Amino acid sequence: MNQSCISRIRDIYRAISSFEHQLEATFALNINETMLLCLLTERENLLASEIAGELGLTRSNASKVIASLERKSLIRRQACKHDSRCQRFHITKKGTELLSHINCPSFCLPDGLSRLIGPDAPATDPEADDGPSPLSENS
Repeated sequence: MNQSCISRIRDIYRAISSFEHQLEATFALNINETMLLCLLTERENLLASEIAGELGLTRSNASKVIASLERKSLIRRQACKHDSRCQRFHITKKGTELLSHINCPSFCLPDGLSRLIGPDAPATDPEADDGPSPLSENS
């Protein structure tokens, strides 16, 4: 791995971090919480272990994300009918409403991140052309 590769990875990390800060400031959610809300709109009735696997988190970290969203009343747990130790998670109406306000057009994504996501993602300044991005394929 060379320095150029490390620099590009650092730029991606910074772009994602910048996006997450904007997400937290606007909606009081971190990226993992937002991803869990999205996941529960696509697939309801998930177990904590399934959530951890889908989000690529440890079970411990997934539990923290779940607990945070439960405290905010954005998701709820329901005991399984056959086994009360089994808990499945669902997004609440409040969670669905909040998630409906979170969309890429409502954010000015960092330039390098918008290039990775695709042409429909709004960049920080679509008028600016500062030359090739450190994330572009030609660097």
